[in-house]
Amino acid sequence: MAHNAWKPADASLPGLAQFNTTYHDMTVNAYLVWDAETKNAVAFDTGADAGPMIDFIEKHGLNLSLIFLTHTHPDHIMDLARLSADGAVTAFVHAREACASAKTFELGETESWESGGLKIEPRSTWGHSKGGITYVVSGLEKPVAIVGDALFASSMGGGMVSFSEALATNRKEIFTLPNHTVLCPGHGPLTTVGEEKAHNPFYPEFKEVF
Repeated sequence: MAHNAWKPADASLPGLAQFNTTYHDMTVNAYLVWDAETKNAVAFDTGADAGPMIDFIEKHGLNLSLIFLTHTHPDHIMDLARLSADGAVTAFVHAREACASAKTFELGETESWESGGLKIEPRSTWGHSKGGITYVVSGLEKPVAIVGDALFASSMGGGMVSFSEALATNRKEIFTLPNHTVLCPGHGPLTTVGEEKAHNPFYPEFKEVF
């Protein structure tokens, strides 16, 4: 990877857009998923600057209906007030990571949300943060999982709270998804469950069965 000798195959998908913005000396991703028929859109995180996402929404005539936060590290929620229009669009975050301008939820009480033709299912992938959530979205050509900093292409988020739990929850909640599921990480390129089974060094057990 250091020599750019490998990168995941193009996993782009109609109805899915990635927004990459600069935060200090790195970049961070936020995502928009929308239903082509209803024009309803759902945002995941804000990145350091929600401006490009807001411009995209306006340009394509989309209606931002909901916002979901994968976790509350500053680079992921930096522009929440602007994206939510100061609370006009409801934002959700796991109760372990309560923050201003977002409504909290508990996994046992919330099975899923719907917006237009999209269904959003939360899964617990904590360890990098205390309440990290992966959101599995159905309604596009392929399933999509917005994983935040739980997993990256050929890598994973640091165990800032618990490395063992980060490994375990990724195995349970991400690697059990279908191989063609598009993974949307908080940093780096899109990838898929199949790509990570074949290439992610933190989960070598999947290479033998993939």
